[in-house]
Amino acid sequence: MLTYLPSPTVGALHLGPLTVRAYALCILAGIVLAVWLTGRRLASRGIDGGVVLDVSAWAVIFGIVGGRLYHVVTTPGPYFGEGGNLLDAVKIWNGGLGIWGAVALGALGAWIGCKRSGVPFLQFADAAAPGVAFAQALGRWGNWFNNELHGAPTTLPWGLRVYEWDQPAGRAVTDSAGDPVVAGVFHPTFLYEFLFLVVLGTLLLVVDRRRRLAPGQLLGLYVAGYPIGRIVVEKMRTDEAELILGQRLNVWTSILVFLLGVWIVWFTGRRAAGSPPAEEAPEGAPDDTVESHPESQDVG
Repeated sequence: MLTYLPSPTVGALHLGPLTVRAYALCILAGIVLAVWLTGRRLASRGIDGGVVLDVSAWAVIFGIVGGRLYHVVTTPGPYFGEGGNLLDAVKIWNGGLGIWGAVALGALGAWIGCKRSGVPFLQFADAAAPGVAFAQALGRWGNWFNNELHGAPTTLPWGLRVYEWDQPAGRAVTDSAGDPVVAGVFHPTFLYEFLFLVVLGTLLLVVDRRRRLAPGQLLGLYVAGYPIGRIVVEKMRTDEAELILGQRLNVWTSILVFLLGVWIVWFTGRRAAGSPPAEEAPEGAPDDTVESHPESQDVG
């Protein structure tokens, strides 16, 4: 190999009893970006942008729990299999957050937060959708720091040089001379997904700016859009995964989530089309029945 992309040999900083892991920092950076962008987009919709902190607190807590539960259930070997340790299931700093569980329970947490804050859930979800995509993109760099979730070996110039990894220590395994042990050069699937998510988030912003969407339709576009790229990445990955009819579990999940997203776009559009105009809406009608006007929005 004449050229390749490098990987870190250290993914954690040990400060006495405290260990700061790059994986966690990437996730936190994504959360901060999503909260900031969502707040700006809520303000452009006439909603106090500060409410995003209250709603996001619920969404983040539920999302982390959901992401970890999905990972543990779909990858049971390290926790319930031979030689597994159930206590490792709570060690999220070692990596392992399933996006499907994070989005599902994160949405539930956001719904609870919206109910408590008096914010229409669909308007909040539409405002948050692009930021969630960008947050996922930043979070994928945590896999780079952990030297994990790569594809098959490759000789392409953008192949990723990966090291054998000591997960608890957060660093590459070294040989007798103290040099990191190279596992090989592989497809950087984390990078492919990062680029796809950046494109997806940007497209969501553009569509929201140029199209008149019913409340909830931008959420549906995100839900349907992400699985398209995820299926491609899943087919390239070589890490162990549960198989159903010869396909990785996440491929089947992606197909179901794509269909859910298509249904959300159709249902919210149909519901809005059957709702009375804002000036004719009956007293007490929920705000989600009123179409937004994205052409006047500041998308940040």
